[in-house]
Amino acid sequence: MASDFLQSDIYLYGVLPLLIFLARICDVTIGTLRIIYVSKGQRHIAPFLGFFEVFIWIVAISQIMKNLNNFACYFGYAAGFATGNYIGMLVEERLAFGKVLVRVFSIDKGAELVRILNANGFGATTFQAQGAQGDVSIVYSVINRKSLPRVQELLINFNPNIFYVVEDIRKANKGIFQATTQPKISIFERWRKGK
Repeated sequence: MASDFLQSDIYLYGVLPLLIFLARICDVTIGTLRIIYVSKGQRHIAPFLGFFEVFIWIVAISQIMKNLNNFACYFGYAAGFATGNYIGMLVEERLAFGKVLVRVFSIDKGAELVRILNANGFGATTFQAQGAQGDVSIVYSVINRKSLPRVQELLINFNPNIFYVVEDIRKANKGIFQATTQPKISIFERWRKGK
């Protein structure tokens, strides 16, 4: 009975492409996260994710190879890849781990902006520089990525036309970082080392 279902058109052109689609969403989402963890220097998590990414991919591609005449499987495979990229970016954005550098270019009042950032729990440093339109203050602040929306809100309130750039940081040593009140969202909590 089960083998009859596995040979039926419902399974071959409906269920199987859907399973391949879901498998591709999973493996591409995991792959997106793996690449992000590698770029952040998380060398203990990335190989673990890579194992599951490839394992799921092998299962999906083996089903494609068994059903080479089934174009619905091809469609499920391609659609799963595209959807997995999108979902991977959404998951990574939601996790928002790591630190970023916010570099602000202000025509004046750089010291005032530093005071505002400091008053809100963010470390900041200012430098005087020469720009195309004269003297500018450059304000640097290294923050937790989860705090970026709050910092952007402070910058816009300070000057709605302010020019700033945000860059990912692989590592940061020490510094002043705002304490997070939200629980840590992570796929994997750090393994506790034995004593």
